[in-house]
Amino acid sequence: MVDGPDQELLTIGAFAARARLSPKALRLYDRLGLLAPAHVDGATGYRYYRAGQVERARLVAMLRQLDMPLARIAEVVAASDGPAAAGLLGAYWADVEARVAGQRTLAEYLRGRLSGRSSEMYGKFRVETVEMPAEVVISEKRHTLADELPAWIGAALGRLEEAARECGGVAGVPYVAYHAEVSMESDGPAEACVPVADEAAARAWAERRGRARETAVRVEPARRLAYTRITKAQVAHPQILAAFEAVEEWMAARGLTATGPCRELYFADWAAAGPGDPVCDVAFPVS
Repeated sequence: MVDGPDQELLTIGAFAARARLSPKALRLYDRLGLLAPAHVDGATGYRYYRAGQVERARLVAMLRQLDMPLARIAEVVAASDGPAAAGLLGAYWADVEARVAGQRTLAEYLRGRLSGRSSEMYGKFRVETVEMPAEVVISEKRHTLADELPAWIGAALGRLEEAARECGGVAGVPYVAYHAEVSMESDGPAEACVPVADEAAARAWAERRGRARETAVRVEPARRLAYTRITKAQVAHPQILAAFEAVEEWMAARGLTATGPCRELYFADWAAAGPGDPVCDVAFPVS
């Protein structure tokens, strides 16, 4: 005999009524591994739930209303109702708010484009040209989607700057070149590059590395760059798209043609920079 009100076995219909859910929803939660019946009759297949499972059923239902992925719902439910569960929910919601903030900014950017205010947006960027000398660069290439890009850029440039110690030291501005579009649907590839002082040492480094992380060394020829300088805040997507498009519009107006992949040159200490500090040049090699 089962003791205690929380241990009372209820049919799926009675439990659904008490949890204010439908039997269909409870079958779905069982199938997804989020809320299993306390007992299933082997002969009839009837499902029975304990009264003490009501709060868990309601919790799962409310978490699903937040569009929380099933794996994260399982983590919250497994943590029960303590501070750990609240922390998991807080972390998920912070991610949601960050995503929504990014989508809000993208919507504003697209509204400007669709309403014909592109020239107004592009006018905020001052575009210039600069002559760059030939450089020896060590590089690391990777196929990556947009959401993984910022973390990869920081890690890849960090690895290359560390490796530059074996190659005569850093001899120019580190940059990231885009050999194809990087977005939520397109994965590039992108290439992190660091200019170094000693070509022979760089080639020896590349030989030791082999094909690890798709590393390479090459001589980048002298080139002319059309560029605009942006702040740390403007590096964020989609503000940086407007910077690239401003440079492209400026090039088109002057009959200039891109002769290589577009790039971001990171000339400042990213960690020390504030949102309004210049940190990056968005550039195209041109002729």
